[in-house]
Parts: sequence; structure tokens; C-alpha cells
Amino acid sequence: MCELHVIGQIVGASEFKENNLFCKWGLHTGGNWKIISGLKEGQTQVDSPLDGEIYYWCHPIDIHYATKGIQGWPKFYVQIWHQDDYGRDQFCSYGFCHVPTSSGYHKCQCVTWKPRSSVCDRFYEYFLGGGLQLKSPENIYHGLDRFRLQTIAMGTVHLELNVISRNFNKYGIITN
Repeated sequence: MCELHVIGQIVGASEFKENNLFCKWGLHTGGNWKIISGLKEGQTQVDSPLDGEIYYWCHPIDIHYATKGIQGWPKFYVQIWHQDDYGRDQFCSYGFCHVPTSSGYHKCQCVTWKPRSSVCDRFYEYFLGGGLQLKSPENIYHGLDRFRLQTIAMGTVHLELNVISRNFNKYGIITN
């Protein structure tokens, strides 16, 4: 079987207006992929930098896959949340990016977005918190219904990943 090992970290985020951010993350794969070791999802700690600075999480990622085929290559997805002044967790944005297919060290940028809301919804969100969220979180990384969404660009999540592939060339798959 082919093997893929992803080691790295979620460095942090930038260009967000909110404070006290944290990230819920996960890796989604197709049916041919099996986790040998590691976690496929997790959550970072909260960071609250000074205005205009980068949010640093330095959250480790270490996952080892075995696969029978390349269909369903791993996708990294994130949900960004922030804690408001009352300690409530409020949704901020979604994002995803593919795990690089070539072996080696990669700096990845995962741009994020949130569903566009009406004026009434923004008024409600300002005073009561909350905000529009996807009914099905799978729409973050499945593009089937995502094209219908009207979205607003949010900040960027920064990743540093080391990708190690094994036995792909044995089956005629070139990943570099």
C-alpha cells in the first residue's frame, strides 16, 4: 500500500478583525484512505494578540495514512471561532486547502470565508451574537452546493507542513 505522512503545524492566522480566535480543524479523505496513526481533527488554544498582529497557535499536526489509490487526496479544513466579551464562542469563518501532493516542506495559506448575511441578520448578530453557519459542514470541502453560496472573504490561516510519501512510485504514481 502507498503511505502518506503529514507532519507540521497550524502556525496561526492573520487579517481577522475579531479578537480571541481559535481554530477547529480536520482532515477529510476519500474512502480509500485509512489512518495508521495520528488525529484527523482537533482544536487550537485561544490567542488574543495586540491589534494588527498575527494570531499564533503553533498547533501540531502529525498523521500517517495508508491508501489504495489517490482518489480522495487529503483536504485540510478549518473553522475559525472567537470568544466574545461574555465568554461565548462565536463562529467566524470556514476554509480549506489540499495537502500538497509533492514530498517536502510546504508553507500553505488557507483563505477563509463566511456566508453573507442580510442587514437584519447582521443587526441580530451584532447585538445577540451568533451568525449564519452552514447546515452541513461537509460543504466546506465538497464543492457540490458551495457554488450557490454568497460569501464574504475573511482572514488567512497559515500552515507549515512536511509531506512524506512512500511506495507511490511503486504503483506508478508520481507525486513530485
